[in-house]
Amino acid sequence: MLAAVLVAINRFNAAHPWSHNDFYQRWLLRQLPDRLPRTIDVGCGTGNLVLAISQRADIAEGIDVDAGVIATACARAQARPNAVFAVRDLLDLPGEGHYDAVTAVAVVHHLPLTEALAKMRGLAAPGGRIVIIGCYRAATMTDHLVGLAAVPMNMIMGLLKSARAVDARVAMSAPTAKPQHTLTEIRHASARILPGARIRRRLFWRYSLTYSAPTR
Repeated sequence: MLAAVLVAINRFNAAHPWSHNDFYQRWLLRQLPDRLPRTIDVGCGTGNLVLAISQRADIAEGIDVDAGVIATACARAQARPNAVFAVRDLLDLPGEGHYDAVTAVAVVHHLPLTEALAKMRGLAAPGGRIVIIGCYRAATMTDHLVGLAAVPMNMIMGLLKSARAVDARVAMSAPTAKPQHTLTEIRHASARILPGARIRRRLFWRYSLTYSAPTR
C-alpha cells in the first residue's frame, strides 16, 4: 500500500514540475545589498539566479562544472552583457576575496563540505555576503516530520506553479545528487569555518545559511 502511494506521489510530481531552488530566489535576493560591484553564483545551473542578480550587480558571474547547463545559461544571457558564465569548479578557483556576494543554491552537497565552505569564505571580500540554500540528509525525528509535512505542500505548489513555469524543466535540468551531511553536521562545519553564520531549516528539504565576512 505504501509503495503504491509513493509511486502515485512521484508520478504526480513528475507531471507537475516546479523549481524548489527558484522558490527561494526572492528570499535570497533580499539578503543582498541593492547594489553590488561583483558577485558569483556557485553551481549556477541554467542561470536563473545570476540573471536576477545581474539587475543590481556590475558583474554577475556564474560557474558550473556542467558544460550543458552553462551553454544554456550563456544563450539566455545574450541581452545581459554583465551576466558572465563559465565552466569552472569552485574548488579550482583562487581565493581572491573580491566578491561582494557569493551565492550557492542546492550545490554545496555536491562538494566536500568543509572545503566548499572554506573556498566560499576565501572568495568573499571584506564585508561580503555568503548566502546558501542547501540540501541536507534527514536524520532526526524532526527532519522526517518536516519532510513529511512538505509532501502535500510540494504537490500543491506543483499544481500552482507548474502551469505557469513553462521553463521549469529547463531550470531543473542540472544533475542532482543525494545530500550526505545532516543539518547538525552542516551547523558544526559552519561554526568552524564561518563563525557567526546563521543557519535555518527551510521547507522542501532545504536549509539556508547567511554569513557576512568581517570588515578589515
